[in-house]
Amino acid sequence: MNIVIANDQGAVELTKKIIKHLEVAGHTVNYLGIDHEESIDYPDQAEKACIEYKKGDYDFGIVCCGTGIGISIAANKVKGIRCALVQDIYSAQKAKQHNNANFIAFGGRIEYKEKPLDILDAFIKTDFEGGRHQRRVTKIMDIESK
Repeated sequence: MNIVIANDQGAVELTKKIIKHLEVAGHTVNYLGIDHEESIDYPDQAEKACIEYKKGDYDFGIVCCGTGIGISIAANKVKGIRCALVQDIYSAQKAKQHNNANFIAFGGRIEYKEKPLDILDAFIKTDFEGGRHQRRVTKIMDIESK
């Protein structure tokens, strides 16, 4: 898979772990984030990753900030992006199965009950179910044009 990823200072260590995990698994990672603790604005990082994703040739994107909340909200402001703030394996699976999420968000300062890398793997291994869920995804995307 080809994956774009960006982060702010609140998720440097988690992002490093995610990138290493993805590369060891054989995925290609386009890293647009930062590897230092100096403060930057997460909306800029979300926008950068989403614009890159929309150029094509990416399977999905990942955005990370301290909580995952702000960066996921910012990502969802970009037309065509469905970013899910996942908290566990179940939510990661449903984000893909039901919402066909093309981005996921993690928080570097969050204590997850399940390992973030396991959550990521669940997202990667899950397929969109289509059917009635496609109708709902279409309705979500139609909201952008109102």
